[in-house]
Amino acid sequence: MKTILITGGAGFIGSHVVRQFVTKYPNYNIINLDALTYAGNLENLKDVENHSNYKFVKADITNQNKIQEIFNQYKPDGVIHLAAESHVDRSITNPLEFVMTNVIGTVNLLNAAKEIWKDNYEGKRFHHVSTDEVYGTLGEEGFFTEETAYDPHSPYSASKASSDHFVRAYADTYGLPVVLTNCSNNYGPNHFPEKLIPLCIHNIINNKPLPIYGNGKYTRDWLYVIDHAIAIDLVFHEGKNLENYNVGGFNEWQNIDLVKELCRQMDAKLGRENGESEKLITFVKDRPGHDLRYAIDAAKINSELGWSPSVTFEEGLSKTIDWFLENQQWLDNVTSGDYQNYYDKQYEPN
Repeated sequence: MKTILITGGAGFIGSHVVRQFVTKYPNYNIINLDALTYAGNLENLKDVENHSNYKFVKADITNQNKIQEIFNQYKPDGVIHLAAESHVDRSITNPLEFVMTNVIGTVNLLNAAKEIWKDNYEGKRFHHVSTDEVYGTLGEEGFFTEETAYDPHSPYSASKASSDHFVRAYADTYGLPVVLTNCSNNYGPNHFPEKLIPLCIHNIINNKPLPIYGNGKYTRDWLYVIDHAIAIDLVFHEGKNLENYNVGGFNEWQNIDLVKELCRQMDAKLGRENGESEKLITFVKDRPGHDLRYAIDAAKINSELGWSPSVTFEEGLSKTIDWFLENQQWLDNVTSGDYQNYYDKQYEPN
């Protein structure tokens, strides 16, 4: 019976990956390792927390001794590493926090995997999940491919680029069996409401301003989070060692057009007059180092592993809005901070 350690499994993307593995692979033991920082929310996994093949462990990947202890105890056959500080604005305010988690934390995991596997890599795999932001920015044309040179512009993307390089260095230096994925912007259920889409959903519900940076012309490729979890599953099991795979949604939207589509759908679902929510749009001062456009070429994962998005952006956005409208208690708990008490109520201290 394989044991898979998933870091950051209480977070947005991580919780969907944990659910994918717990429900699809009952013959796997799934260890969810998360520090439960502000973005970690165990309420995301209420539906699987009692499954016999699931266990939660609270730990910070920056704690080298604790990480080695956990690897010695559970002896994972595979690692899917999602734990990261991921908010660009926060990285501008506190870059060192991003270096500690995204760089030092990743190296701690690599060292622990190297030590526990002791060069016996048969059936082992370290899957590092990264971002398209490591590639920098694009003009009006072109796409990021797996061969695009790294050119990070924010402290966040620089820290992720560094962690990517360490993963590849451990593969080259120690022979560690690794795969990497670089994804575009995720959206979907359980999305923490500091990011654009859930923030706007929350604000529309409460008739609050919808803040848009600059002129709103920044372009992103949007990936439905459940499609991303499926892609991670495929790459972990079928991807080639030492390869990286770009995972994108084939859904390029300028921020202003995205928010207007969100307003249109929200007005219809809330029974409001069309255009009512759009009046809440407020343009705010741009942030430093704001990349103009990201766009992923996901041809490699499509041709080699047969993965493609299951929904258009409009369909995925509709599913996302429905989830938030049906789970307003979850949203209330997050915005009030009550979700941070869930661990104390449900779990014995480790």
